[in-house]
Amino acid sequence: MSESKIEQYLINMKLSYQQVDDKLWLLDDEERTLQGVAIMLTEPLVTVRAEIFDIPQNNLLELYTKLLEINATDVIHGAYALDRDNKKIILINTLNYNSMDYDDFRTALEAFSLALTEHYPILSKYREKI
Repeated sequence: MSESKIEQYLINMKLSYQQVDDKLWLLDDEERTLQGVAIMLTEPLVTVRAEIFDIPQNNLLELYTKLLEINATDVIHGAYALDRDNKKIILINTLNYNSMDYDDFRTALEAFSLALTEHYPILSKYREKI
């Protein structure tokens, strides 16, 4: 089964996760700042995705400018984007399942952890207060 490679990599990395269905894993690893990170297999792509926050009503130009600056200068793997419904800011990356090895997978998740740790304090100022 193709999903076994992803699950084996998660086990090798000793990550806390839940397998939601055959081709979807949800990470819940607070220690590595990977809570709520979804890994989806839609062959031949593996998509790693994290919702950052709802798109605010105000300061959109400033927020989008900041996201583009971060994408251009500080995101190693993946990019910040808008979800399909334009309701959430997400961090997303794709890997080719057929050529993905353990190092590719680990590097992508480590880059997500770094981005979530370093960028959230910068981006959270745009988040609407609840």
